[in-house]
Amino acid sequence: MNPPVKTPGTTRALPNLIFASRWLQLPLYIGLIAAQAIYVFHFWVELVHLIEAAFGSEVALHKLVESIGYKSDVEITGLNETVIMLVVLALIDVVMISNLLIMVIVGGYETFVSRMNLQDHPDQPEWLSHVNASVLKVKLATAIIGISSIHLLKTFINAGNYSEKVLMWQTLIHVVFLLSAMAIAATDRIMHPVADTPEH
Repeated sequence: MNPPVKTPGTTRALPNLIFASRWLQLPLYIGLIAAQAIYVFHFWVELVHLIEAAFGSEVALHKLVESIGYKSDVEITGLNETVIMLVVLALIDVVMISNLLIMVIVGGYETFVSRMNLQDHPDQPEWLSHVNASVLKVKLATAIIGISSIHLLKTFINAGNYSEKVLMWQTLIHVVFLLSAMAIAATDRIMHPVADTPEH
C-alpha cells in the first residue's frame, strides 16, 4: 500500500485559511447574544408594567395599551381581559423569538463554527446531539410558524383596529410560512430518507 502523498505547506495554506474563515461568524453569534439580552430586558419591562397595571397604575396601563396598539371606543380605566390577553401573547411572542435565537446561536455555532463538546453536560439540548444544517432549517421553520401564529392570534383578538386588507395579508403570509415549512420538511425527508426499521 502506497503511503499518503504529503501536500506541500504552501498548497495547504489557502484551504487552511478558508476553513479558518468560519471564525468570522463568531461576532455574528455574539451579536445575537446581545439581541437576546435586549429581549430579556424588554420582557421584564412589559411584565413589570403588567404587574403595576394590575395594582391600579394608570401610567403603566397607558404604556401597556400603547405598546400593544390596542384601541377601544370606551376609555380604558383598568385592565380588561382583552388587554391582559394581548400583553400575555406579546410576552409569549418574546419567549418564542428568544427560543429561536437560542436555536440559531447554539445550532449555528455547532454546525458551522466549532463543536461545543456538550455530550456529558446535563443540560445539553436533546436536538443538539443530531443537529445539522437540514435539521436546523426544519426547526427554524417550525419556530417561525409558532411566532407567526402568535402574531396572527394577536391580530385577530385586536381585529377591530386592523383593516380587512391587513387581516387577509397576515393570514396569507402565515399560510405561506406553513407551506414553506412543509416543503422544507418534505425536501429533507427526500434527501435523507429514514431507513425502515426491521420488524421483530
